[in-house]
Parts: sequence; structure tokens; C-alpha cells
Amino acid sequence: MIRMGRSRTEPQEPANTYSQPTQSTPYQAEPASSSPSRAVTDSEAMARDIKEGRLSGFVGHGTVLSGETNFQAMLRVDGQLVGSVSSETGTLIVGSNGQVDANISVASAVVNGVVNGDIIASERVQLGRTARVVGNIQAPRMIIEDGAIFEGMCSMMGARKAIEQQAIESARQAEEEESLFAESNAIEIATDTEDDDDELVEAAKG
Repeated sequence: MIRMGRSRTEPQEPANTYSQPTQSTPYQAEPASSSPSRAVTDSEAMARDIKEGRLSGFVGHGTVLSGETNFQAMLRVDGQLVGSVSSETGTLIVGSNGQVDANISVASAVVNGVVNGDIIASERVQLGRTARVVGNIQAPRMIIEDGAIFEGMCSMMGARKAIEQQAIESARQAEEEESLFAESNAIEIATDTEDDDDELVEAAKG
């Protein structure tokens, strides 16, 4: 009788011990695996962009740059950029801590921070939930996530033409500057030759 009682209790105890972890482990594993994967994917995406050469420029947090910025592949701004930003085929990424005080003319723009200026994109503009844009936007495609703040006018037609017009105007300005520089050099050369002629005439008279 004693042996039978022990043999009955022994299989019941491991049955309870095996049932408890099987019910608790799946609920503990799901949140633990989901939270770090999101943080890792962001860092891995940036590392891949750097390794593959797609990230052509990076403005780090606490860095302030001013002037004209031209890039080709991808530019990420986590600091502050003041002036103008342009790229015919590139993508501008403004991080959640980034701020761009400039007019932007790019192929694509992904904004998660602050932009004070007009944005012209030939492909698309995406405003994340932490984005704040004060200015006009021209793009054939536009994505605005819930929580984004946009103050300005939006035009989804003629973005590519606007970029072409800006390129033409910049080329004209460059040509005008070159012509003015050439004219100033020609005037200086002419004055120098006139002075030399006057000196020769005075020397001949003497």
C-alpha cells in the first residue's frame, strides 16, 4: 500500500512541473525578443548604408554646419544644417534629433526631425511621426505619419520641373558670375596696357 501510494504521487509531481514552464516561457520570450530586435535593425541599417557606400555624408548630434551642401547618394542629419541642400539623385534623412534650416532640393527626403524651409523632391517626401516641417513641399509622392506637424503649402505636381528650373537658374547665375569675372579681368588688362602706352609716350618725349 505504501509503495503504491508513492508510485501514484511520483508521476503527478513531474507532470505539474513540466506544465508550468511550458505555459510561462512563451509569454516571457515574446517581449524580450521583439524589443531588442527593433533597436538592432536601426543600427544595422545605418551600418549597412556606410559599408555599401550609400551614406555619402553624416552630420552628427551636436554638430552645426552652414553653407551650401551638395551630395550624391545619401545624407543623414542628426545635428543642425544651415544654408541650402541639393542633390539630383540623393536621399536626405533628417533624424529625430536633427534640424535643417535650409531650402531642400533632392530626389527623396525622409524627415523625422525639424525642417525650416521649402522641400522639393523629384520622387517622394516622407514625414515621420516626430517630424516638424515649416515650409512648402513639392513632390509627386508624399507620406505623412500620424503625429507629424506640417505648416505650409503642399503641391504634388511639377516637382521635377521645379528642380529643373532651379538647376537652370543656378547654371545661369554661375554663367553670369563667370562673365562678370571675365569682364573685370579684361578691364584690368586694358587699364594696364593703357598705362604702359602712356609711359612709353612720355619716355619718347623725354
